[in-house]
Amino acid sequence: MLNTVHYDGPDATPLLIVHGLFGSARNWNVIAKRLSTTRPVVVVDMRNHGASPWFDTHSYSELADDLAEVVDKPMDVLGHSMGGKASMVLALKYPSKVNRLVVADIAPVAYSHTQMGPLEAMRGVDMSVVNSRADAILQLGGLPDGVAEFLLQSLDVKGKRWKLNLDVLAAEMDKIIGFPEVSGTFDGPTLFLSGANSDYVQHAHRNTIRALFPQSHFAKISGAGHWLHAEKPREFEASVAAFCAV
Repeated sequence: MLNTVHYDGPDATPLLIVHGLFGSARNWNVIAKRLSTTRPVVVVDMRNHGASPWFDTHSYSELADDLAEVVDKPMDVLGHSMGGKASMVLALKYPSKVNRLVVADIAPVAYSHTQMGPLEAMRGVDMSVVNSRADAILQLGGLPDGVAEFLLQSLDVKGKRWKLNLDVLAAEMDKIIGFPEVSGTFDGPTLFLSGANSDYVQHAHRNTIRALFPQSHFAKISGAGHWLHAEKPREFEASVAAFCAV
């Protein structure tokens, strides 16, 4: 069973938040607290991340099965990037468990980019000399702005380890940047919420999206890129709250 963090809220349809690659539930703490003013919120650590169990595989079908174990009654589901793909597969495999779906800056398609750069940077950190996050960040030079700081949220300084199953994530990277063959549709309301400065969700993807999610809606957050929830948190929260309140 996945590690979960619960935020109590008024009696309403609960919201499940699913983080992206190299993330964790703690990344969503502020947003979850704010959204819990109108509903209960549950945030998960995905397998091979955070405080959740490690496994030898990391396919989207398995990630969806993990999420299905968490959902004991229909929930609204919000997933970002890898978490968005897992949430889409959850909705397609277990449609009765999902009320409304918000997919943050990702499409149900395979991408050509890879995330091996940050992964190899983490692998290259010499933990024997890491006694603080400052020690680690000196070894993570060369990453784009903000990426090193984000990765350090998964560093266990005392344990001198990453709270990420780096070897399995590397071995399964093709699955992570891909998207599985799926059948069926999710007929519930679905919002594809993107950063206006991101190219992850393209107009060319819309036919594929609508074939799987017939009730799709599309919106963009101005001035935001792929990390839209971190770059424009207030606008992101407002968009999610408005869609889930309809």
